[in-house]
Amino acid sequence: MNFKTILRAGLFVFALSLVSCASRKDIAYLQNVDAVTTQNGVANYEPKLQNDDLLSIIVSADQPELTIPFNMPQIQGNYQINENQDGIKTYLIDAYGYIEFPVIGKIKLAGLTRSEAIAKLHGEVKEYITNPTINLRILNYKISVLGEVVRPGTFKISSERITLLEALGMAGDLTIYGKRDNILLIREVEGKMTYNRVDVTQADFINSPYYFLKQNDVLVVEPNKTRVNASAVGPNAPVIISSLSLLTTIIVLLVR
Repeated sequence: MNFKTILRAGLFVFALSLVSCASRKDIAYLQNVDAVTTQNGVANYEPKLQNDDLLSIIVSADQPELTIPFNMPQIQGNYQINENQDGIKTYLIDAYGYIEFPVIGKIKLAGLTRSEAIAKLHGEVKEYITNPTINLRILNYKISVLGEVVRPGTFKISSERITLLEALGMAGDLTIYGKRDNILLIREVEGKMTYNRVDVTQADFINSPYYFLKQNDVLVVEPNKTRVNASAVGPNAPVIISSLSLLTTIIVLLVR
């Protein structure tokens, strides 16, 4: 093997080192989905109310005039006006898990699902109104997706129910450089931050506590080895390769 061939081979190996080979197991989602049985709890999932949740609570009844004390705002500034909803009274769950509800006073809702909170409010309000109806919604339900996705950002969720895969879809999906087997989910549980790893290439995460996201969850998609290597070389990689190619040509000409 002559010197010219050795130089060209070295240049080829260097260029190849900038590229990392990937296989289907690194890219495809839910690869073993046919072998996974969905648990009943997935279909019945409801998020739990948390501290700092902003709630809309409206009481209705057959005699609307009886609901006025429960729906009347204390001050005009307590109204939230957005998304074509005019004058909705809002309630912020405080640091201890309580809201201050008209007539009833303090009532603890943090830690309850939406259905449980409605049942609790119904039990309190029916002491004053016959057959009341309670409508409750979380107004500030949001999640954030950061890292190696097409459109990172914070997204407001109107349905109060979103899966991890749907959240990734809202962010435009992972880029080809995102690690699908090690997504970080940051979640607050009982006032403490927890850090959890999710592998979306394996379908069994559908039955995990992380399939459905909770309000204020943050997803962080880490870069894979190819992206890390590219960042180490930097944006000047094409210039480096061109320079080495030119240098190889000059050396070959000199040694002829």
